[in-house]
Amino acid sequence: MRTGSEPVTARSALRARFWLSMWGLVWAIFGTAAFALAGRPGWAAACGVLWLVVTVDTAMILRHLRQGPHYQPGRDVPPYRPPDAGPPGPSSYPGSRPYPGPPRHRHP
Repeated sequence: MRTGSEPVTARSALRARFWLSMWGLVWAIFGTAAFALAGRPGWAAACGVLWLVVTVDTAMILRHLRQGPHYQPGRDVPPYRPPDAGPPGPSSYPGSRPYPGPPRHRHP
């Protein structure tokens, strides 16, 4: 069910994101060094840019982790506010007749 409050109640596995970013950081550093030593400056620059992006992402993840549980709701907090009422009934639509139900099959 979508309520429209998903950006406010969204959750993220920050520890998993942190370790994945660490993995990416190691490979970006390795790629930068390997391509620089192999004489491929274009690829080394591309890995260097990736290194920068992963470093900024890791810093943001660490910032969010340090903000603590007020930033990230726990498992006891539902991902959305439950609806106050059930689905709208036939009286909710002005001028409409009540739904008669599915057609009845008359097989012998």
